Amino acid sequence: MREKSTLTSNKSNPGNISPVKESGKSTILTPRFYTTDVEAIAAIDLKLNQIEVEAICEEFRKDYNKHHFVRNEDFEGVAEGLDPETRQVFMDFLEQSVISEFSGFLLYKELSRRVKNQNPLLAECFAHLARDEARHAGFLNKVMADFNLQLDLGFLTANKDYTYFQPKFIFYATYLSEKIGYWRYITVYEYLENNPDKKLSPLFNYFKNWCQDENRHGDFFDALMRAQPQTLRGPISYLWCRFFLLAVFATMYLRDVANTEYYTALGLDPREYDRYVIKQTNASAARIFPVVLNVNHPEFYQRLEVILNNNKSLSILEQDSTISSPIKLLKKVPLWLSSGLEMTKLFFAAPVSTDTLCSFVH
Repeated sequence: MREKSTLTSNKSNPGNISPVKESGKSTILTPRFYTTDVEAIAAIDLKLNQIEVEAICEEFRKDYNKHHFVRNEDFEGVAEGLDPETRQVFMDFLEQSVISEFSGFLLYKELSRRVKNQNPLLAECFAHLARDEARHAGFLNKVMADFNLQLDLGFLTANKDYTYFQPKFIFYATYLSEKIGYWRYITVYEYLENNPDKKLSPLFNYFKNWCQDENRHGDFFDALMRAQPQTLRGPISYLWCRFFLLAVFATMYLRDVANTEYYTALGLDPREYDRYVIKQTNASAARIFPVVLNVNHPEFYQRLEVILNNNKSLSILEQDSTISSPIKLLKKVPLWLSSGLEMTKLFFAAPVSTDTLCSFVH
């Protein structure tokens, strides 16, 4: 699958950047667009947790950040003040962030539109989620305009590719995505409040309120899963909880540690940052998931580092023009098998029951 996105030059101030840029090849580490069984979601009976879902919907109606995401004069001249390398790193961060937020908007908007007749409360909640994601994507796109670039969201909408997930998989994945987003934003915000000299852009001043949107979204999916206890009970559900925790944590760690430029620009150690975010997200997940991962076990990160090194070797092989394709393939197979083995060991490592999490975390 390939995701197609277009970065277009701001015509009023074109700059010296190529007017059109396609996003890189899609991998597990890039934002994706999802679709699911809408009829199954529309048929969800919320009565087992109706009160909590209604309370969360009421919070959404208050729209705490309605007037928060407004670009101000603090942004003037910031882009021009960055050195070329840092400028490119920040632009890459903005592009990935816009795509991620926009993909969430498309999913939530479609769900809201298609379930409103059968499940109006659920439709309203999804509409509020879509509102927030669209607001985030639009604000980020305006910040990109400072770099004489904007993401062509119309083109992205027309050319998006979908990954199909069953509803319960959407709930697991989206819950974790929102919660890990909360911890990523608040951790960066608090760090930069204590290290203002590392703040590349006024954009980071918005992260405190931004992360609260992420947190409320996660709480909604928490409530939705509680309304469907089958998503959290039984051995199969236990395995799926472990799978999605590992997929989300491994994806973030492998991406961030392999691409350190953004964190270096902020003065952050990506390994230290990711380990803190993973620990906190794991603890948040324990409030809803029956089991979580033992991220404090030394082998957890040792195995991820093996995969990271394998990925580096694979990248070097791919770029080596002196090796024929058949030989490259032969050299890649052991690396693929090694990474697969490490992921298998991580998946089957003894999980931590949420009943014992308090002692586990400390």
